[in-house]
Amino acid sequence: MDYPSSVPLVVESVRRSFAVLEALSQRRSSTLSSLISETGLPRPTVVRLLHTLIALGYATRVSRQQGYRLTDRVLGLSESIRFVDHLVDAAIPHMSRFTAEHGWPLYLATLSHSAITIRHSTAPESPRAFEGAAVNAKRPILISALGRAWLAFCSKEERRSILRDIGGLTRRQEIALDEQLARVRQEGVAFTRLPRPTRLHGIAVPVMQEAAQDNRVIASLSMRFPLSAMSEPEAAQRFGRRLQALARAIASDTGRRAT
Repeated sequence: MDYPSSVPLVVESVRRSFAVLEALSQRRSSTLSSLISETGLPRPTVVRLLHTLIALGYATRVSRQQGYRLTDRVLGLSESIRFVDHLVDAAIPHMSRFTAEHGWPLYLATLSHSAITIRHSTAPESPRAFEGAAVNAKRPILISALGRAWLAFCSKEERRSILRDIGGLTRRQEIALDEQLARVRQEGVAFTRLPRPTRLHGIAVPVMQEAAQDNRVIASLSMRFPLSAMSEPEAAQRFGRRLQALARAIASDTGRRAT
């Protein structure tokens, strides 16, 4: 069943579970009475949720006096956040060297909630930057160079999922987009495709993580430049391979940090 995006859907049992998790995270251990007081939930509900968390390995009972605490297993819930930290730490020196050598600002982004989120930028280091760093700012996936690079090189299954979440595309638009993304894969770089011309432009490449079975996109990397400085073909010729080499170096160092 589809629900209107303007109507928030809250599963009460999930809300209660997170209320207990959040209360447990506030201190080293929590008594049953303190959990009941902090969550505002009935005693039977808190007891039932605690038993469930213990059975799943996310909580344990310390003692009758000390009560309950979270286990190390909850750290796995933040794995994707830690991966972004590894990614940014690996990318910073490579991106800084590029900007120091060529002058142009770089932006590193990952996919988050069907939008591209900027994770790091060398704009503050660039003498040619016309924008701020925009860290944590979101970019539309269909028209930004960062988003188009991700869409072009991710798996077909991931692409279908992203487009389904975005919605609003007609069949004709999907066919046209497929043709555009095929050209991106052939050329190895993606460019900004805004509905109207703008001063600034972007060229982007995917950051690919090599896996045993298949490769996957873990980030997008873009360089921002004004069209008055160079055309798209000139940008591709001058910086396409450099950006691809930079993306490979970032992926390699990220893999070492994450293991």
